[in-house]
Amino acid sequence: MVAFCPYCSNILFVEQNISGQIQFTCNLCPVFFPVKKSISTRTYCKLKDIDDVLGGEEAWKNVDSTEERCPKCSHERAYFLQLQTRSADEPMTTFYRCCNTDCGHNWRD
Repeated sequence: MVAFCPYCSNILFVEQNISGQIQFTCNLCPVFFPVKKSISTRTYCKLKDIDDVLGGEEAWKNVDSTEERCPKCSHERAYFLQLQTRSADEPMTTFYRCCNTDCGHNWRD
């Protein structure tokens, strides 16, 4: 709730007076309005869903595999996918996924 001073039309600020009560006070005029009713509500916004940068599971369907050792399970082969994640004069980023179905570890080079 935004309240304005009825005399100078400036915004009223919420302050606590000497006795501990909360009141609306004008900084220019010598007026105050005690708050008699306490109202509190909280509204939580829904967070935005995070998109998978690589395109999700669909991006890994038709990729090739290469001889690359998995850092987690030491399997000899890994699927790879290359994307341009930085500016055009920078090299492409290579993403790997372990071919071992029990592992499935993802890493990048």
